[in-house]
Amino acid sequence: MQKKDNLRLLISKSCIELGQRVNLSLQTLRGDSIDRIVKMDEPVFANGESKVVLKESVRDADVYYMTDINNWGCTYRMHGVENHMTPQDHFHNIVSTVSAVRGHSDKFTVIEPLLYSSRQHRRKGRESLDCAISLQELTNMGVDCIMTIDAHDPNIQNAIPRTPFENLYPSHYILEAILANEDIDYSKVMAISPDYGATERTIYYANILGCPIGAFNKRRDYSKVVNGQNAIVSHEYNGGSVKGKNLFIVDDMIASGGSIIDTAIRLKQKGAESIYFVASFCLFTDGIEKFDRAYEQGLFKAIYTTNGTYIPEEFKKRPWLKVVDIAPYIAEVIDAMNQGESISDLLNGRDKKLVLAREVSARKKEARKRGN
Repeated sequence: MQKKDNLRLLISKSCIELGQRVNLSLQTLRGDSIDRIVKMDEPVFANGESKVVLKESVRDADVYYMTDINNWGCTYRMHGVENHMTPQDHFHNIVSTVSAVRGHSDKFTVIEPLLYSSRQHRRKGRESLDCAISLQELTNMGVDCIMTIDAHDPNIQNAIPRTPFENLYPSHYILEAILANEDIDYSKVMAISPDYGATERTIYYANILGCPIGAFNKRRDYSKVVNGQNAIVSHEYNGGSVKGKNLFIVDDMIASGGSIIDTAIRLKQKGAESIYFVASFCLFTDGIEKFDRAYEQGLFKAIYTTNGTYIPEEFKKRPWLKVVDIAPYIAEVIDAMNQGESISDLLNGRDKKLVLAREVSARKKEARKRGN
């Protein structure tokens, strides 16, 4: 007898577009037209309190809940004033959803592409440890698995040692888009880490591209906070010559953009040919005007990022912003988990890495032939 399809998606209003894409990708994978999205409401009362209401049963279902804690495009009215939802508001909705579902579903997985409080993943003195506390709160409520994209520090999973923590890397999807869209001489490529914290990601790109790496040493003054960030004391480059090279500056996220633009300025001063920014998430916390200016000045060619978090539609119209759809990737992982299959190869994109590496190698050979 064929096994009943018990896979259901709960999509927060913060994650509608990506969630719908995942639903379509699952239909493609499974060769059906089943709409797996469970209808739900997230009403907000006039005083700002909110709740979650399920419109369909999830009894005995394998439920995957998707939310975007960074979606400041979601608004609500409180005391007659329009407010933008904060990450704290979105996390409250996660807790409310778990409360509404748990005890009825068979399994419950929370998918936060951008992990809540991921930059507050460790203590530096007398301060809160918000990421660990939030993960523990969810697991204590009965969440069976937490899935995220490119966690700022993957070691945060040690806060919940008895709960699966699946950290997906979209690097192979981003590289696939770069190879498809950019005419680059890959024999003159370098991967650059904007600070030592991003070195592991940079090495991943360097291994596929078969290129050397360079890194910046970013030193901050943790006693001072400027625009919500610790002030940068020094930002110095360590690595080989970048003169005439095509550079990929790799990081997990771009927030205000000041640091990564400063990195591009310094590399251009050292003779870099072309620069591409690569980040799993672009938050644009100070808007995009500085990126417009930097692009016009020729500091960078393009920014490659994912649709894992909210980017306003007007931002997406910029010629320099390339947004890569990761819904098929998330759908592949969900499909495998639901069927009890291993996701190890999906986590690191092993097969795609091999294909990409071969393509880069072929392009390098072609470039050398043209050079001769």
